[in-house]
Order: sequence, then C-alpha cells, then structure tokens
Amino acid sequence: MSKLFSKENREVFINPLNLDNPVLIQVLGICSALAVTAQLKPAIVMGLAVTIITAFANVIISIIRKTIPQRIRIIVQLVVVAALVTVVSQVLKAVAYDVSVELSVYVGLIITNCILMGRLEAFAMMNKPWPSFLDGVSNGLGYAVILVVVGGIRELFGRGTLLGLAIVPKSVYDAGYLNNGMMTMPAMALILVGCVIWVHRAYFYKEK
Repeated sequence: MSKLFSKENREVFINPLNLDNPVLIQVLGICSALAVTAQLKPAIVMGLAVTIITAFANVIISIIRKTIPQRIRIIVQLVVVAALVTVVSQVLKAVAYDVSVELSVYVGLIITNCILMGRLEAFAMMNKPWPSFLDGVSNGLGYAVILVVVGGIRELFGRGTLLGLAIVPKSVYDAGYLNNGMMTMPAMALILVGCVIWVHRAYFYKEK
C-alpha cells in the first residue's frame, strides 16, 4: 500500500493540479476550454469525460506499451482513445442526452485532445499502470478545474444562473442589473482563460 502512495506517485498526482497544470502551464486543451464553457453543466461533463478517458487510456497504453511497435505507436494510441471516446459518448447519450447535444462534436474531438495524446506519449509509454492512472486522473482533473472555473463565471455573469438555477435575485434585475451578454461569447472565454493563467503565474507558479 505504501508503494501505491509513495512520494513519487503523490507528486505525479499533485503536480498537474497546480505546478504542471496542462492548461495553466502547458497551455494545452485551450480549444475545448473555449467551446464548452458557456455554461457550467457541459463544462463539468466535459471535464469528467476527459478525466475518465485520459485515466483509462493511460492504463491501457501502459499495460501494452512493450508490445507496441514504435512505428505505429501513435496509431495504436488513437485506436485506444477512439474506443474509449465512443463508449463515453454512447453513455452520455443514454444518461444525459441534453448535455450530449450541447457538447455536440466536442466529445468526439477528445480523440485529438493534445493533453490526452501528450500524456500517452510522454508518460504512459514509459511508466507502469498505477502511476499512469494517477497521471491521467490528475491531468484530467487539472483540465476540468479550469473548465469549471471559466464555465461558472461565464454562466453566472452571462445568464445569472449556475447549473440552470437562478442565482441573481429578481430584485437585483428590478433594480436595473443586466446580464453581461459578452460572457456568452467565445471571445470572453479566451479572455477569462488568459486572466486565470495570469493570476496563477503571478501568485502561485514559480519558474524552475
């Protein structure tokens, strides 16, 4: 048990949540972060989907890594990811069809998510299944946190709701408050992601 949660494994899990966050530090996965964060619910679902797929893809590739010919390793990785994305997409359509429709093609585009492919190539191909699983979960959660933060801000100020529930009281609207329509535009997502990166690098991240 102590080996499962050794210092090295704890670092593998903790670093992508802050010091090696795939969005804040490596600036990866920006496209989907801009596309699915107009509301909080699809942002949460997308973050969970990427976390699950990254974790299990890492484990599968780690298990079979020594049997994969170097010349076709990217193709094998894509096949594994595509299979997992198909499963997740079908589950979403079965249990949360409305969210699946909102996410549209972006669930399918997880196949080419640079965070996922980067972890498969840089980590899973060189490490055992358990560390690879931790790496996949932590990088997925690091990505998901940014989606949730940006999605929450955009929905709150753009629609006055969170998860579809009214947060801004009617009395505030009666007093003259208006929702900020710019928050629902993709350009605002880019600005918010930039602000989050700026705050993180200014106050939490130090160059090695």
